[in-house]
Amino acid sequence: MVYTDGACRGNPGPGGWGWAVDGGPSASGGEPHTTNQRMEITAALEALRSLPGPVRVVSDSTYVVNCFRQRWWAGWRRKGWRNSQGKPVANRDLWEPLIDLAVDGGRPVTFAWVKGHSGDRMNDLVDRLATEAAARQA
Repeated sequence: MVYTDGACRGNPGPGGWGWAVDGGPSASGGEPHTTNQRMEITAALEALRSLPGPVRVVSDSTYVVNCFRQRWWAGWRRKGWRNSQGKPVANRDLWEPLIDLAVDGGRPVTFAWVKGHSGDRMNDLVDRLATEAAARQA
């Protein structure tokens, strides 16, 4: 089980991402000019790039979680990477590799939502990793 989070100081602005396994590895990073949504996707992407085997991604981002739980990705692929309004899918450059790892990666990957800033110890930890990474970009 890996917890992920993204943060942004201004939106857009300096951003950070973080992921952590309870009692295990963790990582964080950032970009000088980005959005919160991009950092949320990047956190999940970097976690799946780093962790082998079956993974459960726990995120406070409904954007990330619903993409997989509601299978938005299947519609995007079917419609040539257009959303329900017929517009290009935002953040496709991050979604494509994340979906490849999560759906086509040859291992079970599931997603769960956790309420942010609710006292969940691991969510608080990845929030801190992402926020600190964003601060380093400013």
